Amino acid sequence: MTAPLALKITDLKKQYRNGKVALKGIDLEVKEGDFFALLGPNGAGKSTTIGIITDLVEPSSGNVEVFGVDTKKNKNLAKSMIGLVPQEFNFNPFEPCEEIIINQAGYLGIPRTEAKKRAAELLALLDLTDKAKVMARELSGGMKRRLMIARALVHNPKLLILDEPTAGVDIEIRRQTWELMQKVNAAGTTIILTTHYLEEAEQMCKNIAIINHGEIVQQSSMSALLRELQSESFILTLSDHVDELPLIEGVSLKLIDSMTLEAEITKPHTINDLFIGLNTKNIKIDTMRNKSNRLEELFLRITNNPSSHTNNLEGAKNE
Repeated sequence: MTAPLALKITDLKKQYRNGKVALKGIDLEVKEGDFFALLGPNGAGKSTTIGIITDLVEPSSGNVEVFGVDTKKNKNLAKSMIGLVPQEFNFNPFEPCEEIIINQAGYLGIPRTEAKKRAAELLALLDLTDKAKVMARELSGGMKRRLMIARALVHNPKLLILDEPTAGVDIEIRRQTWELMQKVNAAGTTIILTTHYLEEAEQMCKNIAIINHGEIVQQSSMSALLRELQSESFILTLSDHVDELPLIEGVSLKLIDSMTLEAEITKPHTINDLFIGLNTKNIKIDTMRNKSNRLEELFLRITNNPSSHTNNLEGAKNE
């Protein structure tokens, strides 16, 4: 049985008054419960797409449905199902954290008593309870980012849009944010993510669309997209010094130094072929890591040569 759609975009176009064409008729589907990555280089059309979904930008033509609700015909109902965490901090820095969340709830018609209870729950969830009465301007960058997430979740949205949510925060805060988002998604909230940290998208997201020059140039499951990668490179730290390397079919080996090895494995050969080949020379491995993020390699290839890729909507539906 096909999962219901959280978001359906049909032939969406946007041309600004200055003549710039931001969207050239994109089609996009996001299933209910998905953790979905919308990726693309700067200026590709991501922000315009998000702006149209959230009613911040007027489309030139096309249609957007949120859980089956047409955003043109029933704008308020559609908006009530969406939570947005934008790139920029856009709250009043001279308001206490608690009030920022409560006031957002008020805009959405939530009674103040309920809003106060919900604010307390969200501040606890995001480890900000001790900052409830603190002015937002006094928070660190990571805390401000968490406050933005709390505000977006105050009305229990069915669809949460995260636009570069971990930009500018340290590694610890980034990990905490993603642990939280995994919990939110596991509880049933559909999440759409834009990010420049592609390793996060690879780890977190089930499905993906890549937009470039206002067009969707790839849409599929994350696993199907990664299978397109024809080779992978690894960096291996060796247990002992090595002078001679074996010849392994389908594997290109290069010594970075006497105890560090770079290996590129080309399909259909696998990492097992690498291990078997190294074992013939009694070469033992201490540690191993990818030389670069797999999604990053594909992303650069697709956005630099979009004509070589077409929408893979059936792949996304069948995975």
